[in-house]
Amino acid sequence: MRLAPVALAAALALAAAGCASNEAPAASGAAPTADSPASASAPAPDEPTAASPEAGTDEATAESPAPEAVAAAGAWIDRAGYEDDAAGYHAAGDVVLFFNAAWCPTCQQTVRNLDAQGVPPGLTVVSVDFDSSTDLRRQYGVTVQHTFVQVDESGQPLATFTGSLSGDEIAAQTA
Repeated sequence: MRLAPVALAAALALAAAGCASNEAPAASGAAPTADSPASASAPAPDEPTAASPEAGTDEATAESPAPEAVAAAGAWIDRAGYEDDAAGYHAAGDVVLFFNAAWCPTCQQTVRNLDAQGVPPGLTVVSVDFDSSTDLRRQYGVTVQHTFVQVDESGQPLATFTGSLSGDEIAAQTA
């Protein structure tokens, strides 16, 4: 199994704590995309990695990094991983919801970039399925895919922006 830099850092931190697992959860059954589990060497351009959620889904494809690892390495996680410890991710830094869809070409480009380049330290990017998360879309007034919403620990929006293609671009837009 290949781990992207964020997942590798989290796995190493967990291993040091004596609680690491090298097994990723089973895939959600969706068609393979550029963000499904893979091994630790650098991914090929269209090869998936374990550090990211599957684009256009809220389902886990890999174990989310511990929030304490976010401050040092950043995180690219699924919605379920975020909801398991939202307070921990907020304590570690900025949290940005990424409303994306598997059918969206620019969303897929961002996913590939996040997989390949990672996320800057202190930033958590949470994948939110644009098509099925109508509750969150309504809550944050999101009307188009490829929208980012930075939220505080109480879920209040701090910034909303669209079109960023990399972790660095996302970080540059945060409040």
